[in-house]
Amino acid sequence: MQQFAFKAVCLATTLLAGLSSAASTQGKLDRTSLPIQEPERPTYSQLDVRNVKAPPFFEVKAPKHAPNVVIVLIDDIGFGGPSTFGGPIQTPTLDKLAAQGIAYNNFHTTALCSPTRNALKTGRNHHTTNTGSIMESSTGFPGNTGQVPNSVAPLAEMLRLNGYSTGAFGKWHETAAWETSISGPFDRWPTHQGFDKFYGFIGGETDQWYPLIYDGVTRVTPPKMEGYHFTVDMTNQAIGWVKAQQSMTPDKPFFMYFATGAVHAPHHVPKKWIEKYKGRFDAGWDDIREKTVARQKEKGLIPANTKLPPKPEEIKDWDALSADEKRLFTRQAEVFGGFLEQTDYEIGRLIDAIEEIGELDNTLIIYIAGDNGTSAEGGFVGMYNEMTYFNNVTEKVEDLLPLIDEWGGPETFPHMAAGWAVAFDAPFSWTKQVASDFGGTRNGMIIHWPNGIKEKGGLRSQFGHVIDIAPTILEATGLPEPISVNGTPQIPIEGTSLLYTFNDAKAKERHTTQYFEMFGNRAVYHEGWFARTLHRAPWEAVNMPPLETDTWDLYNVNEDFSLANNLAKKYPEKLVELEALFMSEAEKYHALPIDDRVIARMNPAIAGRPDLLGDRTSLTLYDGMDGMLENTFMNVKNRSKTITAKLEIPKGGANGVILAQGGRFGGWSLYMQDGKPIYTYNFLGLERFTVASDSAVPAGAATIVLDFVYDGGGLGKGGMATLSVNGKSVAEGRIEKTQPLIFSADETADVGLDNQTPVAEGIGIGRDETRFTGKIHKVILDVKDVK
Repeated sequence: MQQFAFKAVCLATTLLAGLSSAASTQGKLDRTSLPIQEPERPTYSQLDVRNVKAPPFFEVKAPKHAPNVVIVLIDDIGFGGPSTFGGPIQTPTLDKLAAQGIAYNNFHTTALCSPTRNALKTGRNHHTTNTGSIMESSTGFPGNTGQVPNSVAPLAEMLRLNGYSTGAFGKWHETAAWETSISGPFDRWPTHQGFDKFYGFIGGETDQWYPLIYDGVTRVTPPKMEGYHFTVDMTNQAIGWVKAQQSMTPDKPFFMYFATGAVHAPHHVPKKWIEKYKGRFDAGWDDIREKTVARQKEKGLIPANTKLPPKPEEIKDWDALSADEKRLFTRQAEVFGGFLEQTDYEIGRLIDAIEEIGELDNTLIIYIAGDNGTSAEGGFVGMYNEMTYFNNVTEKVEDLLPLIDEWGGPETFPHMAAGWAVAFDAPFSWTKQVASDFGGTRNGMIIHWPNGIKEKGGLRSQFGHVIDIAPTILEATGLPEPISVNGTPQIPIEGTSLLYTFNDAKAKERHTTQYFEMFGNRAVYHEGWFARTLHRAPWEAVNMPPLETDTWDLYNVNEDFSLANNLAKKYPEKLVELEALFMSEAEKYHALPIDDRVIARMNPAIAGRPDLLGDRTSLTLYDGMDGMLENTFMNVKNRSKTITAKLEIPKGGANGVILAQGGRFGGWSLYMQDGKPIYTYNFLGLERFTVASDSAVPAGAATIVLDFVYDGGGLGKGGMATLSVNGKSVAEGRIEKTQPLIFSADETADVGLDNQTPVAEGIGIGRDETRFTGKIHKVILDVKDVK
């Protein structure tokens, strides 16, 4: 017994010595080259392991006392929307964090989603990350390719390789469009960009009622719950992950990126949230805008001398609208208001969960209210279906009025009138996409960190930009900027840490120069001066003026918070100086040449980016191939197509989808109902054209063919559709119009079922209800160009 006790003491002593040695090693780690190099493995000459001491266990741990980090990023809300920054929409979670932390009223984004997200998570300018615009409009030019280079490692990877657990939830929109198929590559998917866990959607938007969700790289079906809504679902997932992570490894800090799809269109929200805003916007966007500015001044969020600049000329005065227009537009704002408050509530549930596990004080929370300004992409009257914008189809008030009661529900895919975007971007003039106006780039931000920030309810007015977030987090966690990550030398971080402002409200500004550019709108900030040119409005997609003819404005933003006083004529030399500075910064960071094309860039052939299927005109598909995003599927738009389905029909006939693309708000579907083959073309959810056989297909082997002959003569034309069974024509009919540019941002092409919402009516909804009940051997899709 004494011998056993002696051995136990020796073993314990050895373990303690190993742990002590390991702890000592932690303090000497070279964290500038990631992953951190493991110690050299010793070799041994001894035969018996009992005669040798094991080396200390090597494990990379975060620096002692490093905080947890949570980035919250809301989509498409501007400076003047949330109540925290004087807006009319209640955001009690943001209010609470502001009261206990510090607010920033001079923080900027890039004016668009993907560029802001990549800049946020790398600390480099959006063109440095090759994200000059959204992924779907990438081009062949450096700065715009859509492929984040290996020399620009994301913050999540830096933290993961330094001992953090990492999780991302919600919207991604940072993967090159042609890299979203089952074939990958998955290098730019979340779980290859530093995140251990990802639960969310890959593209730019999703149906909140019927989302396309990935867990890691695997598409999953949303959980069944009463009144399902994606924002609720992603919050549940985030709460579950952080609780489990801290339960298993309470000494290991976590980094969470929580990016809601809200409040990007479609504006989907339960009616209980909409009803909270009943009547609150009856006064109209002009009144709301003026009252927001008054509240901002009262709260000290903006200087008392701030002037309200005029809104864009194209936005009508509220008093000039008809009664029907006012009724429609008011409802749109009520839906949007409810959408934002619901989103803030769900963020509150996440914050409460972090507090519940005792980690709130040690968690650095960065809550950014918007990845750009509020979106004016709803046009002048709003939209029942946002996809009409991307297909150059204008919706009319008289067509939208009957949908008022359904607005925001599953039967709509809505967006609001641009007048509200201007109101929710107060005190500025412009909106999302306009990188040359603070209405497009100025976003409210709150930082909450009880262990690191002494002041409660403070305000910071130093210039900040989204590229400042990554270096701020690195400094707060005690980590150096790496010079090499995964074997690739790194482009230095281009942002400036904001940590210097945490406990010094009057600290001298350190980020003194910043360029802005998006679709031709461009500007530069330098030491209190702001030079800009307004090249195009968000609702202008074609026929832009030549870039060389743009007129530049000049503002002293130290004295002119809202860009109301153009000083170009008073200080022409300063303007010339700043125009030249913009060009040098744009060249330095790969923003040149400027590309102001919008809709045209959606076409890979025009844009010059890779297309997964290239010049192929035939694609053979098999059962089980579903969830194929539009950018990785055969382009059937503005072309003739033939679908040849080799099937086995069971006794009693077959039902369900054979091949479909799109969903409730636009697409096409070849399916069977009551044993009869049917083809439906759904034009933007506004009209459906159906060609159906009168006879059921008998049991046994069957070949069903849909042949669509496009009329030609331009984009979005119609054509003749013919259905054949076993070589015999069984039905034909006209498809009077087709969608010229896009079916959906998130609905997919599917073999043997129709994911998410159905293209055709009356066939059920979701994977299980639309599944083909026969056997699909293969489906061949052929396309042919028509002049």
